[in-house]
Amino acid sequence: MSAGAAASPTAPVLQLWRWVRNPAFRLLVADVFAVLTALVLPWSTSLVAIFALCWLGSTALFVDYGVYGRSLKQPICALPFAMFALAVVGTLWSDASWGERLYAISPAVKLLFLPGLFYHFERSSRGTWVFTAFLVSCVAMTLASWITAFHPAITLKPESDWVCGVFVKNYIDQSQEFTLCTIALAYPVMTHLKAKKWLPAGLLVAAALSFIVNMLFVIASRTALATMPIMLLVFALRYLEWRGVIMVAMVTVIAGFAWAATPRKCRTVETLFRDFELYHYNVATSAGLRLEFWIKSLHFIREAPLIGHGTGSIRGLFERAATGNADEASGTVVANPHNQTLSVAIQWGVIGVILLYAMWLSHLLLFRGEGLAVWLGLLVVVQNMLSSLFNSHLFDFHAGWMYVLGVGVAGGMVLRNKAGAANGPQNSG
Repeated sequence: MSAGAAASPTAPVLQLWRWVRNPAFRLLVADVFAVLTALVLPWSTSLVAIFALCWLGSTALFVDYGVYGRSLKQPICALPFAMFALAVVGTLWSDASWGERLYAISPAVKLLFLPGLFYHFERSSRGTWVFTAFLVSCVAMTLASWITAFHPAITLKPESDWVCGVFVKNYIDQSQEFTLCTIALAYPVMTHLKAKKWLPAGLLVAAALSFIVNMLFVIASRTALATMPIMLLVFALRYLEWRGVIMVAMVTVIAGFAWAATPRKCRTVETLFRDFELYHYNVATSAGLRLEFWIKSLHFIREAPLIGHGTGSIRGLFERAATGNADEASGTVVANPHNQTLSVAIQWGVIGVILLYAMWLSHLLLFRGEGLAVWLGLLVVVQNMLSSLFNSHLFDFHAGWMYVLGVGVAGGMVLRNKAGAANGPQNSG
């Protein structure tokens, strides 16, 4: 009796230890942190960093490092590491301050999560939980966007940064989310319709329409509007017959005219031509500044084409090239040329550009075949490549994490399916 009474206080501790030692429990904990990361991605930066580190910690303690080490030999894993290593080594020939050099390394750190995500979701069956969490969070964001469109004070942004229809972050990130979700839903809608599952197909169509209506009547970025038709064309070419491709092209054209004629509460695109006209008078406008940044970036690249100017050198180069007042286009100083290729080329030259496109290509080639995971991964890579023509979206926090989570989780699911197909006959035997 006394022995049992003495042992009872340790029973909860022992039970907790059994749970911690249980591989299924550890896998579930890591999955939950991945889901939470996707859930807060549209809303917060600090929470994304916290949950991503929690996922890394919950996974790293129980990895089979022999298997993980062998997986790093694959290009899909080795190339992200190579991009990060180049950013680190690039600090050696940069003339920027060490603070700027170390800060410029941080955008590449998130790429180190890709091999871990591949490894983890090759072993977990809950990859769809992550994408579902992101979709649900984005649907909630559409509601917040509508509220903010009519009541701008209802926002998490400081008063000086209020933007019509943007509850948190910025309209470029918001449009990236809505565009990705809209096109991504095309595949499950198609599969449900083929299987005559009308209710889930209808719910997914309603979700897609919520994003489209918000971009039609509230606010949409120019980047999203430029990339969305191409992403839709990728779906048509990938999954539809030629009649479907023609139909999609016609619908896209009609939708474009409808969008142009639709009264929007928050306008961004109508100023495009005006921006270019004002740029000729050295006025700092959104579209004009991009053109200014790109022209100067090409000059910087010609000065050091092979290995670039080093990590963190971009701001210093723009400072030395600035002429006129700070509020003029020619006098604007930035640390981001708003183009991923130019950002890489300025800092690390041709070597960096080769690594960047090799990484994108390796991830594109990963997503071959059929299935939802293949479509989601392919779409994330295509969107990042297209949007990186107008922004440095691989290195930006929000779009970069969309890429890392999307490619990492979908890639792990694809690897899991391939492993299951390869081991299927052995398992059945």
